Amino acid sequence: MKAMTYGLFACAFNLMAGYGKLVSFGHAMFLGTAGYVTAYAVKAWGLPPELAVLAGTCCAALLGLVAGWLCTRSNGVYFAMISLALAQMIYFVALQLPQTGGEDGITSVPRGVLFGLFDLSDPTTLYIFVLAIFLGGFLFLSGLIRSPFGQILKAIREHEPRAMSLGFSTERYKLAAFVISAALSGLAGSTKVVVTQIASLTDVHWAMSGEVILMTFLGGVGTLYGPVAGAFIVVAMQNYLAAFGAWVTVIHGAVFVICILAFRRGIVGEFISWVSSRTKQETKATPQLAGTSVVSGT
Repeated sequence: MKAMTYGLFACAFNLMAGYGKLVSFGHAMFLGTAGYVTAYAVKAWGLPPELAVLAGTCCAALLGLVAGWLCTRSNGVYFAMISLALAQMIYFVALQLPQTGGEDGITSVPRGVLFGLFDLSDPTTLYIFVLAIFLGGFLFLSGLIRSPFGQILKAIREHEPRAMSLGFSTERYKLAAFVISAALSGLAGSTKVVVTQIASLTDVHWAMSGEVILMTFLGGVGTLYGPVAGAFIVVAMQNYLAAFGAWVTVIHGAVFVICILAFRRGIVGEFISWVSSRTKQETKATPQLAGTSVVSGT
């Protein structure tokens, strides 16, 4: 379930980084903000889980609208630095507000009963709930990327001046991608709180932004399945290498460096490239074989 929430988070980040060419260093602010809102709504206000998740997602989208309006006015390293600065502001707000619990966070968050029918304290029900959210978010992004909106994002990524010359308002499209990415990141953060029953500073820390960058680039930025594969690999390393303690971070860094050097397009990206090259070779070989057969027959 943790891998699925991180997979959705990485897919949301990939919408910006892979298709909008907007690499944010502060994407954790949406994950963490939504988590805090969801945890507080359930524990303090007694909202059912579906409304609490919706509230967290909407708050993340609203924060994405404000942050996106500021960030999308710049490109490249300036965009990355502005997003990181905003994320650090959110981190210190979360640290100081009494509602967030400071360094302790919000713990023992009740899972509640979904729609008044499904008790999320049951592991099977909770798993189905998380799986439904993950698949829903993934299919939504898949359709969005294949839609005209996604094609325009790709055009902006490849050559923004040309897209502007065709009459597209590139800033609006980038802002829309930013808000959608923030909302889906918030959905992942809200779901994560329901699963782990805790909202902490870890979710808004800059290290979380680094983790989602690692997941996306490890699996293959700009690919549909790459972020999901990267998220599952990173979560698996965290679980199976937990005995190494703080060395897990060093191992993550080493794996990331090796994969970037060996697989420039990411694991899934390199696999897609290999399949594509094999298909082209077979396509070229087929006419030659057909011509040889004709000559032999003649």
